[in-house]
Amino acid sequence: MKLATFQYQQRTLTGVALDDSHLLPLDSLPCAGSLQSLIDAGAAGLAAVEALLAAPPAAMQPIPVSEVTWLPPLPAPGKICGVAMNNSASNARKISAPEHPAFFLKPPSSLVAHGQPVMIREYYGSVHPEPELACVIGRTAREVAPERALEHVFGYTIFDDITGNGMRAEDCFHYYALYARPDEPSGLQRVEQHLSYAARYKGSDTFSVMGPWLVTAAAVPDPDDLDVVCRVGGELVAEDSTRYYNFKVAEVLSFISHFLTLHPGDVIALGTAFKPSATRKSIHHANLQTVAGPIEIDISGLGRQVSPVERCKGALGRWRLTRNA
Repeated sequence: MKLATFQYQQRTLTGVALDDSHLLPLDSLPCAGSLQSLIDAGAAGLAAVEALLAAPPAAMQPIPVSEVTWLPPLPAPGKICGVAMNNSASNARKISAPEHPAFFLKPPSSLVAHGQPVMIREYYGSVHPEPELACVIGRTAREVAPERALEHVFGYTIFDDITGNGMRAEDCFHYYALYARPDEPSGLQRVEQHLSYAARYKGSDTFSVMGPWLVTAAAVPDPDDLDVVCRVGGELVAEDSTRYYNFKVAEVLSFISHFLTLHPGDVIALGTAFKPSATRKSIHHANLQTVAGPIEIDISGLGRQVSPVERCKGALGRWRLTRNA
């Protein structure tokens, strides 16, 4: 089933898709005051939604999709994890790389919904979209085996991991890291490293687009075989598939759970689908400072996400204190 969070007639509601054009509100179900509460209710919550779909009350009127304002399916998840360079199309560009999923965190404050604008400020520098499959955790996962990992997934959604390459370059350090010497613990050794922190270039406001739908896991039999298509300004920039992820969904979840406990409602964005289109254009050509929106992402079985792009002119505001000469 396809679930959503939305606003309708000044009310925030949770709903389930009846078809491509209508939503059935779930406010009559005590367990479905929000998608988070529905996730927390587990199998009993999904059974209640199935029963409602089988025999909706006569007084309950479907809501036209055209009349709602979308919200992220989970407006305030506990955490959002993003997996870095998980597409085999990026392997040729790697000078060195770990043999495990590398991941970062994005703040919930970066979330916006399908139909809401991605705000691109002039002082960000180059910014591009990254179309991704994301999963939402349904059961607490800690050190879970990969064979059991998908049992902890509630559902899947479309995620756009907006990325500011300009800010990534600005926040790059080339320095000597200090480590204790393995042969002399009281001594130190210097190791040359390149390092960039993801907070600005991955977590700025509107840099995480999620939705419109959260599709339950039962409706996605194989998350490792979903087609992903991305268009920017009507131009095709990616034709890809989750088949080309270096690490399968279960492997990613298992690995992360050995470091971070995954709680119901947490979101895992599984890696960018950026294999170029047949025209050889890629998402890296889609600098949102110069290329007009909208951004459109289609993932088979999950629907279509559309995001307008709004550019904001102006330099970075004053942030340093006045200092005496």
